[in-house]
Amino acid sequence: MSAVVRHVTIRGRVQGVGYRGWVEHRAAAHDLEGWVRNRRDGGVEAVFAGPEDVVTAMIEACRRGPSSARVDLVQEDAENPDTLNLRRAGERFSVLGTI
Repeated sequence: MSAVVRHVTIRGRVQGVGYRGWVEHRAAAHDLEGWVRNRRDGGVEAVFAGPEDVVTAMIEACRRGPSSARVDLVQEDAENPDTLNLRRAGERFSVLGTI
């Protein structure tokens, strides 16, 4: 499979329930690159880069999230690889501050 980069925005009860940490753990376990962060509007956004099948599976997992979350909507878009530059230096996957 070829490498893809996808941007996702997750809405629902996804802040204050460990959603970002859950994303970070799952992304690292599947050797994905990218980042995740909270949004001031109450959502969470993430960028995932890697083999298409692995990225697709990660996005599907985001539709469920951790058991304490309630996911109402996951919006997915193709993304430019330059967005990976938001990661912290030396990290494959970063948890970023709120925007």
